Amino acid sequence: MADLTLAVLRQGGEAFMEALSREQYLAISGHKPNADLRPIYERFARVLGPGALELTRDAFRTATAGSEEWRSARALLDWQVTSQASRELAELDERLIAWEANAVIRLADGREVPYQRAPVEMATEPNRDQRLALDDARALLVERELAPMRAERLQRERDLVEALEISPGYVAASEALSGIDLGALAAECKRFLRETESMWAEVYGEAVRKHLGLQPGEATRADALALMRATRFDPYFPAADMEPAVRRQVTEMGTSPVADGRIIYDLGPRPGKRSRAFCAPVRIPREVYLVLLPHGGATDYRTLLHELGHALHFGNMRDDLPFEYRWLGDNSITEGYAMLFDHLLHDAGWLARYSALGRTRVGEYRRAAAFEELQFLRRYAAKLVYELELYGGETPWSSLPDAYVDILSSATTFRYRTADAFVDVDPGFYSARYLRAWQLQAALREMLTARFDEDWYRNPRAGPWLVRELFAEGQRELASELAERVGAPALSFDPVVKAIEAGLAA
Repeated sequence: MADLTLAVLRQGGEAFMEALSREQYLAISGHKPNADLRPIYERFARVLGPGALELTRDAFRTATAGSEEWRSARALLDWQVTSQASRELAELDERLIAWEANAVIRLADGREVPYQRAPVEMATEPNRDQRLALDDARALLVERELAPMRAERLQRERDLVEALEISPGYVAASEALSGIDLGALAAECKRFLRETESMWAEVYGEAVRKHLGLQPGEATRADALALMRATRFDPYFPAADMEPAVRRQVTEMGTSPVADGRIIYDLGPRPGKRSRAFCAPVRIPREVYLVLLPHGGATDYRTLLHELGHALHFGNMRDDLPFEYRWLGDNSITEGYAMLFDHLLHDAGWLARYSALGRTRVGEYRRAAAFEELQFLRRYAAKLVYELELYGGETPWSSLPDAYVDILSSATTFRYRTADAFVDVDPGFYSARYLRAWQLQAALREMLTARFDEDWYRNPRAGPWLVRELFAEGQRELASELAERVGAPALSFDPVVKAIEAGLAA
């Protein structure tokens, strides 16, 4: 491995990430029945071996903190740690992908529901008894088959990362590699939960009584899916209008909704296609797939806008950026751009122009959207608190399911299930990226409004600026650094709460 250099690592790393991303896209979008991950890891063993890890670790340790070399080395080392752990877990990941694609929930009345369809079925099922029966059957299947595999993956990932001795413990290693102070962010989350508790109690109680016919405290997470789905607004978000409306808005903003042909929209049904939307940057910036399996209503519009934010980011990056700034870095940034676009469904002007709500219904929809936003944000704040317990090592694994139910149920008032304690976890503290993204989108929205007016999303000067100043620069910076560079407010939950309050008062 003496001839392995950072230049060779970058070249091989890009080829590896392209192959991995393409394989995941093909399997999860239904083009292939299963993902064949292990052959890819074997083919690129040279850039994923001990020599590669040592090279990036040495570069990180010897670089001056805050320098460009240090910034680059941190991204490369973060990638090496994640990829080497994933290489060891590839066989388990293949089993997880195959299980989720093929698992079937069997109900007592003889019905069979594909596991992937369960959230959609619960969200659109008006009969509560049937909704809860489906969730009961789902939870039994998860507890018996999926949860043990997910728990094994989480434990093995933690052990693998700790064995690399980046920092003492998984949490400290994650902080060093991500640049995010997880303890400080968790403290922000706890403060947010305290400060919005009375607001949440008021709007939650009203919503479950009015739309579910339940008393506060009776509703489960399955009920939450139905409540947030808000099918009463479906007629005003017709499926046939969705893609044309979104493309029109981006065009009016002064940029290409397909990044001049680099973004491919994959929106049609296909056997084996997962219900969860995603963006697959197969070759950045030249080949980016936006994948969505529509389910109906405003949720589809929001999801399309979210994935489009990712796709516009990947499809408009400068192709002369180093590998680590196009493929790696702080994913709070790309998640922030995705949220900047999906939050357009909170904007009265956007809704009046691009949906069929009509001005008389915009206020009602905005109130429902603000309620949903508050629920999601409280949920993710609680997820980070729980995941610090999960990865911290002080709480026994046998006690984690009860901790999960206590923390998530307390934050959202919806009753959670112990079966989901190891399933409702994004590895590597990705919840922290989402939380920083929430803060980033709010800061960017304030800045864009000040620079390009309230309707920045259709200002023909805004699109070119977004491409030039944000998307083109990849993920070289941390989210906080990006906000400072473009003159946006410092990251915090304050502007997020301000926007939610405005929506609830609409």
